[in-house]
Amino acid sequence: MLYLVDAHVYIFRAYYSLPEMEGPEGHTTHAAYGFANTLLRMVAELGIDELVCCFDFAMTSFRNDLEPTYKAERGEVPDDLDPQFAICQEVAEAFGFAHYAVPEFEADDLIATLCERWGAKREIAVTSVDKDLAQLVREDGRVVLYDFAKGTTLDADGVRAKFGVSPHQIPDYLGLVGDSVDNLPGVPGIGPKGASAVLGAWDRLEDAPGDPESWAALPARGARRLGERFLAHRERALRTKELATVRRDVPGLPRDPKAAARARPKATAIDALCRRLGWGAIAERATEVLGAR
Repeated sequence: MLYLVDAHVYIFRAYYSLPEMEGPEGHTTHAAYGFANTLLRMVAELGIDELVCCFDFAMTSFRNDLEPTYKAERGEVPDDLDPQFAICQEVAEAFGFAHYAVPEFEADDLIATLCERWGAKREIAVTSVDKDLAQLVREDGRVVLYDFAKGTTLDADGVRAKFGVSPHQIPDYLGLVGDSVDNLPGVPGIGPKGASAVLGAWDRLEDAPGDPESWAALPARGARRLGERFLAHRERALRTKELATVRRDVPGLPRDPKAAARARPKATAIDALCRRLGWGAIAERATEVLGAR
């Protein structure tokens, strides 16, 4: 199994869950420390040989050109967290993991592109808690969505059981219900059950009829009213769908999945990084878990 890690999920989780730490140079390091520990746990518990860390290049992307308010409710990145993203990339490098960040794109787009290029050659676990990425799950089981903290995996049937739609319909689903995490509005009055009914009748939002009367046979409570709500907010729903759809054509990423092979790191590189950051305890563990030479 090849693991594509949505790095920022684990960086933010560590930042908000761990007590603050400072390195010898006075910089806050606990988010990076938590990220490093997560990578070591993944290797130790899962026996990973192929892993790629995908990073957001910045807190904005091409989506902000389409919708300036995209992710606006998240606010500014805390001053003591921002420098830790670069440290996390240093951690991935020192630990022997391939890592990528591409200007104007989010980690989701990088993961989608690598799934597109490698899915026929490798079984892939998209390692994230981001529901957007459920759209990458393949019907043939070669790409699944994996939550490392919970130890749960969603295949195509799992996506249908959780969201009531097939993986390829996740952007349409989000177009209807919205995504508060990314500050993307949906259609007022349409929730998960209504969205499931709509997409059970029509595969795409673009296929939904423009006459509310045509919605009357929809197997949902207040079907005609659902149609009226959708038609009143159709353009908004389609814009949210567009923003929730991952790009699968990010430039500059490798086409050969051999790029994901975990390199055997150098103990001296790990020691130097941990010493600079004041991580005495983690250096020995990293050297052991990663088989550093």
